Amino acid sequence: MARLRSGLRSSRQKLQQGLGGLFGGRLDDAWFDTLEEALISADVGAKASARLIAGLRQEARRQHIDAPEDLKPLLKSALVDLLAPLEAPLASSEQHPYVILFVGVNGAGKTTTIGKLAQHLMQQGHSVLLAAGDTFRAAAVAQLSAWGQRNNVPVITQEKGDSAAVIFDAIQAARARGIDVVLADTAGRLPTQLHLMEEIRKVKRVVTKADPSAPHEILLVLDANTGQNALAQVRAFDDALGLTGLIVTKLDGTARGGVVAAIAGERPIPIRFIGVGEALEDLHPFNANEFVDALIE
Repeated sequence: MARLRSGLRSSRQKLQQGLGGLFGGRLDDAWFDTLEEALISADVGAKASARLIAGLRQEARRQHIDAPEDLKPLLKSALVDLLAPLEAPLASSEQHPYVILFVGVNGAGKTTTIGKLAQHLMQQGHSVLLAAGDTFRAAAVAQLSAWGQRNNVPVITQEKGDSAAVIFDAIQAARARGIDVVLADTAGRLPTQLHLMEEIRKVKRVVTKADPSAPHEILLVLDANTGQNALAQVRAFDDALGLTGLIVTKLDGTARGGVVAAIAGERPIPIRFIGVGEALEDLHPFNANEFVDALIE
């Protein structure tokens, strides 16, 4: 919780600055307008902010509330209600191998997240294999190989060949070795790079050829520092691939964590994990109550 509070410091300060003396002021239309502006400035997004304000207005009338300070716990409760549908940890499965495909833009933290998740799964008793599917960058293959050595798990790589071929081989190798989970890296790509978005669709099709039930999870890794741009990434990758979950990384002090509420309001895709630091143990299942407590004092 302390790491999460630290990670959301920037978002919390921005929200507190926007709120200013609101909770000591007078409850009227101007008060609600100012609160809505504060939420938007904290990257909660216009749609989610409007929804929250509408709910607060209704509650204020229903409970005959005329003191702004009495609405603060209701705001936190409304945020928890908004985020609660996203609270869905990664489920265990009888599928072997269970194939998890990681996608996202460059620099979001896919490779590091795969390394952390590998340890998390191993601690739960699962065997893991890594697929170095980011064939565009030699450094990415080296980084994933280093994570494999660190976690003592096998890594499937190819000197030549595309991402789809590497991941296809990884699934076959996992099946032959009786491995529980395949964590497959892919090259970073911007949603506007149409040829690369088509390439990731090809990866998904090839994975399905290797195993008709796969991929079992398609996880978009989001950098929490990108604010509203993260919502645009969710839209684009979900439209292209049909995402099953999100991992929000880099909640480490400068993050714009309010965007999680914007995602909940527009594309309520489950957040499987959040990353609150660089250490192996800094990957945690998303908890709506903890997140809101860290966001609003």
